[in-house]
Amino acid sequence: MGQLVGGKWNSEDVLVQHDDRGLYFKRDSVFRDRISNEASSAFPAEPGRYHLYCAVGCPWAHRATLMRTLKKLEPFVTLTDTFQEPGGQGWSFGEEGHIVPGTDQRVRWLHELYTTADPTCTTRVTVPTLWDAKTRRVVNNESSEIIRMFNTAFSGIAEPTPDYYPEPLCPKIDTTNALVLKGVNNAVNGCGYSTSQEAYDSSVKLLFGTLDNLEQWLSQQRYLCGDVETEADWRLFPSLVRFDPCYYVGYKCNLRRLEEYSNLSNYLRELYQTPGIADVCDVAGMKRGVFGKAGPVGSNGIIPIGPTVDYSRPHDRDRFAKRSLSSK
Repeated sequence: MGQLVGGKWNSEDVLVQHDDRGLYFKRDSVFRDRISNEASSAFPAEPGRYHLYCAVGCPWAHRATLMRTLKKLEPFVTLTDTFQEPGGQGWSFGEEGHIVPGTDQRVRWLHELYTTADPTCTTRVTVPTLWDAKTRRVVNNESSEIIRMFNTAFSGIAEPTPDYYPEPLCPKIDTTNALVLKGVNNAVNGCGYSTSQEAYDSSVKLLFGTLDNLEQWLSQQRYLCGDVETEADWRLFPSLVRFDPCYYVGYKCNLRRLEEYSNLSNYLRELYQTPGIADVCDVAGMKRGVFGKAGPVGSNGIIPIGPTVDYSRPHDRDRFAKRSLSSK
């Protein structure tokens, strides 16, 4: 994928990192500012000021588009999707390019947005990227922090919506997030990106052990943290919705299909059927992101036709109680 070094694009692949055993790991993001509804904030919540850059094929970016939809932030945070081009310079806007919000500059590559803000920056260029058109700066490119600020930053000026990180459940959500991050989000990538048999075997064992545990949890309660839908559910969702169409074959996660997990597959369908969510789940685009010529899986660009997965089928999660979230 490459990175910026001193403001210059370097095509060295640094996004996919491995330890000395060949095991995949993800580097931390470096842009960590926050939008806030506090008047003294350097990035106050204002309509039309912020722009979100995502990619249909990226599960980390999908977190941000999901939370933007759940929190009904479309009037406050505009959105542009990027994609990867074979032999390109990271995330692309295509030949027509993109006008950087707050400027009259047209760019083709997302990394040019970063150098618009800082001509000498050294950084990975990742999605999601949250941009401030007023100061012409990258606010944040860490998905976990973007979804957390989306949950609260626009409270009071946006339409009231559920609080996905309610204070009484914060410790439980944090613990669950850590488990899902290690055992599913990163373990899936470990299966796909590992460079040794030992590392791959370890990732497969971790992934399916975690899925087995989640299947057991969901046999007793409606959501990951009990009877209330939280941020933790939506951090798991991008991995689940991609599992059978993309990861089972593309990342060699082929011990079992997700459809073979009764509770997990019904849970996935319930989340998918949340109003507005299907509109930000382009499964065909997800498959292009994995199997296309510029995707992370070595491919001749031929996209698998199957499997056919109908996420709109009825689910059985109504057998468990559901508690309404407080608005925020």
